[in-house]
Amino acid sequence: MTTTPDYWVSIIINNYNYARFLPQAIDSALAQTYPQVEIIVVDDCSTDESREVIARYVAQSQGRIIPVLHSENGKQAAAFNSGFAASQGEIIIFLDADDYLFPEAVERVVAAWQPGIAKVHYRLSVVDAVGEPLGFSYPQGGKQLATGEVWRTLLQVATYPGVPTSGNALSRRALSQVLPIAPDYKTTADDYLSVLIPFYGDVVAIEEPLAAYRIHGNNQWALSSLSSDRLHRFIQHDVMRCALLRQKAQELGHEAPADLDLRFFGRAWSRLASLKLDPERHPVPTDRALPLTAAGIRALWRYSDFKLKRRVLLSLWFLWVGLLPLPLAKPAITWLLAPQQRPRSWRWSSKTRSAVS
Repeated sequence: MTTTPDYWVSIIINNYNYARFLPQAIDSALAQTYPQVEIIVVDDCSTDESREVIARYVAQSQGRIIPVLHSENGKQAAAFNSGFAASQGEIIIFLDADDYLFPEAVERVVAAWQPGIAKVHYRLSVVDAVGEPLGFSYPQGGKQLATGEVWRTLLQVATYPGVPTSGNALSRRALSQVLPIAPDYKTTADDYLSVLIPFYGDVVAIEEPLAAYRIHGNNQWALSSLSSDRLHRFIQHDVMRCALLRQKAQELGHEAPADLDLRFFGRAWSRLASLKLDPERHPVPTDRALPLTAAGIRALWRYSDFKLKRRVLLSLWFLWVGLLPLPLAKPAITWLLAPQQRPRSWRWSSKTRSAVS
């Protein structure tokens, strides 16, 4: 496939203590078939051998690698901010150092790029710690990525089918409207961009994997064990996401519905599970089991596009967890949120879990 170079593309690799994965990320950027690429590696004050890895690549790359070395650890937001400040590309790809791009990723993005769009996002092939494919891509379950005026979907249900950081190519024009990212979002900068960027142009999707998303011990998105602490973090991040969305909607003159926070059933189920498991430390003090149960069922039937069987099964889950005491509700919470602990006969939940994002 050939493409006439029209845009400069900046690949900004953000790294913290991923020396074991960083070479593959840098090599994947260097191997792009599209010629007009600059590569910026931001190290967020790593304590492993990352600086040595970066120095070696800088010495060997004949000026192709631009290092940005933080003197203190500022988290993801700081890495995005300083990487963007050092970049010149009209299209920006923030690549997590534990992920990597496929050789034609940038070429495919540029071919799909159109004036005035906010981002192109593409599927991610999921691999294990050593880079072996796990046999599926993200999003799971055949769900297609969002396209078009995605901000309208955000204002309806406060979420949309998307991908993590490495699966997004972002417009410099749009990024200039929302950067720098404030310290409040220092660990959720990817969420911050996911919410705000669609307000500054249409979204285009490529329904093929153009990069690899690596699953390893530090970033597994599924719960490996039933942990109220981890649920609390999910919920706290999501509360911030919804507040940010409301703020941006108001700023741009849009109206957000009063029940926006619970129009996505995944929010209702995570908050219901957290409330049942640890009511004293649940992050949303006003939550109650019965209203969350009702909100989850309403979200399933009014706002989801699930087929009848899945809606019925998930509605039963809400009733089970919402109405029964914890000893009886806990098995249902475990089966849904900790997939490796569920019975093999519980097949439907592996499909529904992919909808929680």
